[in-house]
Amino acid sequence: MSEDIQPWGRVSTLLLAAAVMVAAQIIAFTALLSLFGMSLSSHGDIGGDGVSVTLLILISTPVQITMLMLLAARRGNPLDYLALVVPKRGDVIFGVLAIIALIVVADAVSWLADRDLVTPFQTAIYRTADAAGWLPLLWFAVVIGAPAGEELLFRGFLFRGWLRKPTDTWAVIAITAGLFALMHVQYDWFVMGQVFIFGLLLGFMRWASGSVLLTMLLHAIINFEGMLETWISLNV
Repeated sequence: MSEDIQPWGRVSTLLLAAAVMVAAQIIAFTALLSLFGMSLSSHGDIGGDGVSVTLLILISTPVQITMLMLLAARRGNPLDYLALVVPKRGDVIFGVLAIIALIVVADAVSWLADRDLVTPFQTAIYRTADAAGWLPLLWFAVVIGAPAGEELLFRGFLFRGWLRKPTDTWAVIAITAGLFALMHVQYDWFVMGQVFIFGLLLGFMRWASGSVLLTMLLHAIINFEGMLETWISLNV
């Protein structure tokens, strides 16, 4: 950790992170209401509507990133604080191979447990976005937008604020992975469990590489694979 960086306190980090996430969602939801107005009800369940999900991600993510950068700047260089540094080639190669291996294992476990690889949520947002002509934007939001915002929050801001000494490492990795999983309320317990495992690997790679840019890439690979499986299930 750079000597110029003085992290927010542990409690302050949690409260600020929660405030940022809530504020970003409120702003995004308010923008969504202003765009659709009273016709929002015609979209049914917002959580299962591809257009609404796309807009929520594309609006909330820049807001969340901006707020986190501003908070980080209060404690030093925001790029250093949030670990926005270029990872080493070896870390990238190891991380990509590890995430691909974990995806294969997760799919195998789902298959052995007689679970669908694609969740109803994924199918619903894909179909509705496709019907509305928003599919390219949904892909961008899910594969690029969501990983950027979520990684900066969990493996960036929270990780920096909570990891003070080497003995904190595994607790911080586990806690951030747990919060990361709990945020994915659109899934059932089985899928949330898988999200937790992915979160553990992402946290480990953040610690091992010192780079949130790497975890953004790995998170993007996970989401790309999920979108690809959804496309295959609907078109093949």
